[in-house]
Amino acid sequence: MLRFAGSGASEVGLVRVHNEDAGYVGRTLAVVADGVGGAAAGEVASATAVHALVASWRASLTAAPAGGGGVGCLEDRVVAAADAARAAVRLAVQRDLNRLGMATTVTLLACDGERVVLGHMGDSRAYRWRGGTLEQVSTDHTYLEQLRRTPRVSAAVLATHPWRKVVLRALDGDPADSGLDVLAVEVRAGDRLVLCTDGVSDLLDDATLAGLLDGEAADVVSAVVEAALAAGGRDNITCAVLDVVEVPDELRPPAGPGLLLGAVRDGTNVVSAGAAS
Repeated sequence: MLRFAGSGASEVGLVRVHNEDAGYVGRTLAVVADGVGGAAAGEVASATAVHALVASWRASLTAAPAGGGGVGCLEDRVVAAADAARAAVRLAVQRDLNRLGMATTVTLLACDGERVVLGHMGDSRAYRWRGGTLEQVSTDHTYLEQLRRTPRVSAAVLATHPWRKVVLRALDGDPADSGLDVLAVEVRAGDRLVLCTDGVSDLLDDATLAGLLDGEAADVVSAVVEAALAAGGRDNITCAVLDVVEVPDELRPPAGPGLLLGAVRDGTNVVSAGAAS
Protein backbone atom coordinates (compact mmCIF):
# COMPACT_ATOMS: atom_id res chain seq x y z
CA MET A 1 0.00 0.00 0.00
CA LEU A 2 1.24 3.47 -0.89
CA ARG A 3 1.09 6.49 1.37
CA PHE A 4 2.79 9.85 1.81
CA ALA A 5 5.53 10.61 4.32
CA GLY A 6 6.71 14.18 4.32
CA SER A 7 6.84 17.65 5.73
CA GLY A 8 5.87 21.21 4.91
CA ALA A 9 6.26 24.82 5.95
CA SER A 10 4.70 28.20 5.25
CA GLU A 11 6.34 31.58 5.84
CA VAL A 12 5.08 35.12 5.35
CA GLY A 13 8.20 36.12 3.39
CA LEU A 14 10.08 39.42 3.48
CA VAL A 15 7.53 41.80 1.92
CA ARG A 16 3.96 40.78 2.76
CA VAL A 17 2.38 41.68 6.09
CA HIS A 18 0.03 38.69 6.28
CA ASN A 19 0.39 35.07 5.24
CA GLU A 20 -2.41 34.36 2.77
CA ASP A 21 -1.10 30.86 2.02
CA ALA A 22 -2.47 27.76 3.71
CA GLY A 23 -1.72 24.08 3.47
CA TYR A 24 -1.93 20.60 4.91
CA VAL A 25 0.34 17.56 4.85
CA GLY A 26 -1.13 14.18 5.76
CA ARG A 27 -0.52 10.53 4.99
CA THR A 28 -3.05 10.37 2.16
CA LEU A 29 -3.67 14.02 1.32
CA ALA A 30 -1.57 17.14 0.88
CA VAL A 31 -2.70 20.55 -0.32
CA VAL A 32 -1.40 24.08 -0.76
CA ALA A 33 -3.60 27.12 -1.33
CA ASP A 34 -2.70 30.74 -2.07
CA GLY A 35 -5.43 33.20 -1.14
CA VAL A 36 -5.99 36.16 -3.42
CA GLY A 37 -7.89 39.34 -2.80
CA GLY A 38 -5.72 41.27 -0.35
CA ALA A 39 -8.18 43.35 1.65
CA ALA A 40 -10.85 40.91 0.53
CA ALA A 41 -9.37 38.38 2.96
CA GLY A 42 -7.17 36.05 0.97
CA GLU A 43 -6.10 34.37 4.19
CA VAL A 44 -9.74 33.56 4.96
CA ALA A 45 -10.23 32.10 1.49
CA SER A 46 -7.20 29.81 1.65
CA ALA A 47 -7.69 28.73 5.26
CA THR A 48 -11.40 28.09 4.82
CA ALA A 49 -10.82 26.10 1.62
CA VAL A 50 -8.08 23.95 3.14
CA HIS A 51 -10.11 23.29 6.29
CA ALA A 52 -13.14 22.18 4.25
CA LEU A 53 -11.02 20.06 1.89
CA VAL A 54 -9.37 18.21 4.75
CA ALA A 55 -12.66 17.67 6.56
CA SER A 56 -14.30 16.27 3.43
CA TRP A 57 -11.33 14.02 2.70
CA ARG A 58 -11.15 12.65 6.23
CA ALA A 59 -14.88 11.91 6.14
CA SER A 60 -14.41 10.01 2.88
CA LEU A 61 -11.73 7.79 4.43
CA THR A 62 -14.33 6.09 6.60
CA ALA A 63 -16.39 5.21 3.53
CA ALA A 64 -13.69 4.20 1.04
CA PRO A 65 -11.79 0.90 1.18
CA ALA A 66 -8.05 0.76 0.68
CA GLY A 67 -7.35 0.83 -3.02
CA GLY A 68 -10.22 3.20 -3.71
CA GLY A 69 -12.93 0.71 -4.59
CA GLY A 70 -12.84 1.52 -8.32
CA VAL A 71 -11.03 3.54 -10.94
CA GLY A 72 -13.20 6.61 -10.60
CA CYS A 73 -13.60 6.59 -6.83
CA LEU A 74 -10.49 8.60 -5.97
CA GLU A 75 -11.27 11.26 -8.57
CA ASP A 76 -14.83 11.49 -7.24
CA ARG A 77 -13.55 12.03 -3.70
CA VAL A 78 -11.18 14.78 -4.88
CA VAL A 79 -14.03 16.53 -6.69
CA ALA A 80 -16.27 16.20 -3.62
CA ALA A 81 -13.57 17.75 -1.43
CA ALA A 82 -13.21 20.65 -3.85
CA ASP A 83 -16.99 21.13 -3.87
CA ALA A 84 -16.92 21.31 -0.07
CA ALA A 85 -14.17 23.94 -0.23
CA ARG A 86 -16.12 25.97 -2.78
CA ALA A 87 -19.24 25.89 -0.61
CA ALA A 88 -17.25 26.98 2.44
CA VAL A 89 -15.71 29.94 0.60
CA ARG A 90 -19.15 30.93 -0.67
CA LEU A 91 -20.48 30.79 2.90
CA ALA A 92 -17.61 32.99 4.10
CA VAL A 93 -18.54 35.67 1.57
CA GLN A 94 -22.23 35.45 2.45
CA ARG A 95 -21.43 36.01 6.12
CA ASP A 96 -19.33 39.11 5.42
CA LEU A 97 -19.79 40.92 2.10
CA ASN A 98 -16.53 42.78 2.71
CA ARG A 99 -14.95 39.50 1.62
CA LEU A 100 -16.58 39.70 -1.82
CA GLY A 101 -13.90 39.02 -4.40
CA MET A 102 -11.73 36.75 -2.28
CA ALA A 103 -10.55 33.52 -3.86
CA THR A 104 -7.79 30.96 -3.57
CA THR A 105 -5.68 28.66 -5.66
CA VAL A 106 -5.91 24.98 -4.75
CA THR A 107 -3.36 22.30 -5.59
CA LEU A 108 -3.74 18.93 -3.90
CA LEU A 109 -2.46 15.37 -4.14
CA ALA A 110 -4.59 12.52 -2.83
CA CYS A 111 -3.65 8.85 -2.42
CA ASP A 112 -5.99 5.89 -1.90
CA GLY A 113 -3.26 3.34 -1.26
CA GLU A 114 -2.78 2.38 -4.89
CA ARG A 115 -3.12 5.55 -6.96
CA VAL A 116 -2.38 9.27 -6.66
CA VAL A 117 -4.63 11.94 -8.15
CA LEU A 118 -3.91 15.64 -8.62
CA GLY A 119 -6.59 18.29 -8.13
CA HIS A 120 -5.50 21.72 -9.31
CA MET A 121 -6.78 25.22 -9.91
CA GLY A 122 -4.61 28.35 -10.15
CA ASP A 123 -0.85 28.96 -10.24
CA SER A 124 0.38 26.95 -7.28
CA ARG A 125 2.28 23.91 -8.52
CA ALA A 126 2.77 20.17 -8.15
CA TYR A 127 5.97 18.40 -9.21
CA ARG A 128 7.27 14.83 -9.30
CA TRP A 129 10.98 14.27 -8.62
CA ARG A 130 12.28 10.89 -9.75
CA GLY A 131 15.85 9.80 -10.31
CA GLY A 132 17.09 13.37 -9.98
CA THR A 133 14.70 14.68 -12.65
CA LEU A 134 12.00 17.21 -11.76
CA GLU A 135 8.75 17.28 -13.74
CA GLN A 136 5.86 19.70 -13.26
CA VAL A 137 2.64 17.69 -13.20
CA SER A 138 0.24 20.62 -12.84
CA THR A 139 -0.49 23.27 -15.47
CA ASP A 140 -0.51 26.94 -14.45
CA HIS A 141 -3.86 28.63 -14.99
CA THR A 142 -2.32 32.00 -15.82
CA TYR A 143 -2.40 34.43 -18.71
CA LEU A 144 1.29 33.68 -19.26
CA GLU A 145 0.59 29.98 -19.78
CA GLN A 146 -2.21 30.89 -22.19
CA LEU A 147 0.21 33.11 -24.12
CA ARG A 148 2.74 30.25 -24.27
CA ARG A 149 0.14 28.13 -26.04
CA THR A 150 -0.54 30.88 -28.58
CA PRO A 151 1.41 30.54 -31.85
CA ARG A 152 4.05 33.13 -32.72
CA VAL A 153 4.22 34.84 -29.32
CA SER A 154 7.80 36.00 -28.78
CA ALA A 155 9.95 35.36 -25.73
CA ALA A 156 10.07 39.11 -25.15
CA VAL A 157 6.29 39.28 -24.90
CA LEU A 158 6.23 36.31 -22.53
CA ALA A 159 8.80 37.97 -20.29
CA THR A 160 7.24 41.44 -20.15
CA HIS A 161 3.49 41.18 -20.73
CA PRO A 162 1.76 43.14 -17.93
CA TRP A 163 -0.90 40.43 -17.50
CA ARG A 164 1.49 37.47 -17.38
CA LYS A 165 0.85 36.83 -13.68
CA VAL A 166 -2.94 37.11 -13.88
CA VAL A 167 -4.55 33.93 -12.52
CA LEU A 168 -7.35 32.81 -14.82
CA ARG A 169 -8.90 30.13 -12.59
CA ALA A 170 -9.32 30.20 -8.82
CA LEU A 171 -11.76 28.85 -6.27
CA ASP A 172 -14.00 31.79 -5.37
CA GLY A 173 -17.20 30.14 -4.15
CA ASP A 174 -18.99 30.35 -7.51
CA PRO A 175 -20.75 26.99 -8.09
CA ALA A 176 -20.57 27.64 -11.85
CA ASP A 177 -16.77 27.92 -11.98
CA SER A 178 -14.78 25.64 -14.26
CA GLY A 179 -13.62 23.41 -11.41
CA LEU A 180 -10.36 21.63 -10.78
CA ASP A 181 -8.09 19.92 -13.21
CA VAL A 182 -8.34 16.33 -11.96
CA LEU A 183 -5.87 13.80 -13.30
CA ALA A 184 -4.00 10.70 -12.24
CA VAL A 185 -0.30 11.07 -11.45
CA GLU A 186 1.82 8.01 -12.18
CA VAL A 187 3.86 7.27 -9.07
CA ARG A 188 5.84 4.46 -7.51
CA ALA A 189 7.48 3.98 -4.15
CA GLY A 190 10.60 6.12 -3.95
CA ASP A 191 9.15 9.06 -5.88
CA ARG A 192 9.18 12.48 -4.25
CA LEU A 193 6.26 14.87 -4.83
CA VAL A 194 6.45 18.60 -4.23
CA LEU A 195 3.66 21.15 -3.78
CA CYS A 196 4.38 24.88 -3.62
CA THR A 197 2.78 28.26 -4.03
CA ASP A 198 4.10 30.86 -6.45
CA GLY A 199 6.16 32.40 -3.65
CA VAL A 200 8.50 29.49 -4.40
CA SER A 201 8.06 28.88 -8.12
CA ASP A 202 8.35 32.56 -9.10
CA LEU A 203 11.76 32.81 -7.42
CA LEU A 204 13.27 29.36 -7.92
CA ASP A 205 13.43 27.94 -11.44
CA ASP A 206 13.07 24.21 -11.97
CA ALA A 207 16.81 23.57 -12.06
CA THR A 208 17.36 25.43 -8.78
CA LEU A 209 14.44 23.66 -7.11
CA ALA A 210 15.62 20.26 -8.32
CA GLY A 211 19.05 20.92 -6.83
CA LEU A 212 17.50 21.30 -3.38
CA LEU A 213 15.42 18.12 -3.31
CA ASP A 214 17.94 15.53 -2.14
CA GLY A 215 17.79 14.80 1.59
CA GLU A 216 15.31 14.28 4.37
CA ALA A 217 11.93 15.84 3.62
CA ALA A 218 12.02 18.29 6.54
CA ASP A 219 15.53 19.42 5.61
CA VAL A 220 14.50 19.89 1.99
CA VAL A 221 11.49 22.00 3.00
CA SER A 222 13.77 24.22 5.10
CA ALA A 223 16.24 24.55 2.22
CA VAL A 224 13.50 25.53 -0.24
CA VAL A 225 12.09 28.16 2.13
CA GLU A 226 15.55 29.59 2.81
CA ALA A 227 16.34 29.73 -0.90
CA ALA A 228 13.10 31.57 -1.66
CA LEU A 229 13.84 34.06 1.13
CA ALA A 230 17.38 34.54 -0.16
CA ALA A 231 15.96 35.19 -3.63
CA GLY A 232 13.88 38.07 -2.29
CA GLY A 233 10.93 36.55 -0.45
CA ARG A 234 8.54 38.81 -2.35
CA ASP A 235 5.49 36.69 -1.62
CA ASN A 236 4.28 34.20 0.97
CA ILE A 237 6.28 30.98 0.74
CA THR A 238 4.68 27.56 1.15
CA CYS A 239 6.20 24.20 0.29
CA ALA A 240 5.27 20.56 0.99
CA VAL A 241 7.58 17.63 0.22
CA LEU A 242 6.02 14.17 0.06
CA ASP A 243 7.83 10.88 -0.25
CA VAL A 244 5.77 8.08 -1.77
CA VAL A 245 6.38 5.10 0.50
CA GLU A 246 5.03 1.55 0.59
CA VAL A 247 3.70 0.10 3.83
CA PRO A 248 2.00 -3.22 4.67
CA ASP A 249 -1.75 -3.27 4.08
CA GLU A 250 -2.45 -3.77 7.78
CA LEU A 251 -0.83 -0.36 8.47
CA ARG A 252 -3.48 1.52 6.55
CA PRO A 253 -2.96 5.20 7.49
CA PRO A 254 -5.38 6.69 10.02
CA ALA A 255 -7.34 9.81 9.16
CA GLY A 256 -5.15 12.40 10.81
CA PRO A 257 -4.40 14.80 12.25
CA GLY A 258 -1.69 15.80 9.75
CA LEU A 259 0.30 19.03 9.63
CA LEU A 260 -1.47 22.38 9.14
CA LEU A 261 0.44 25.14 7.35
CA GLY A 262 0.08 28.90 7.17
CA ALA A 263 -3.23 30.73 7.56
CA VAL A 264 -5.26 27.63 8.44
CA ARG A 265 -3.30 27.31 11.70
CA ASP A 266 -5.22 30.38 12.93
CA GLY A 267 -8.79 29.27 13.58
CA THR A 268 -10.10 32.82 13.21
CA ASN A 269 -9.36 32.60 9.49
CA VAL A 270 -11.62 29.57 9.05
CA VAL A 271 -15.31 29.93 8.25
CA SER A 272 -17.42 26.79 8.48
CA ALA A 273 -21.11 25.96 8.73
CA GLY A 274 -20.72 25.14 12.42
CA ALA A 275 -18.97 28.42 13.27
CA ALA A 276 -20.68 31.60 14.31
CA SER A 277 -18.79 33.93 11.96
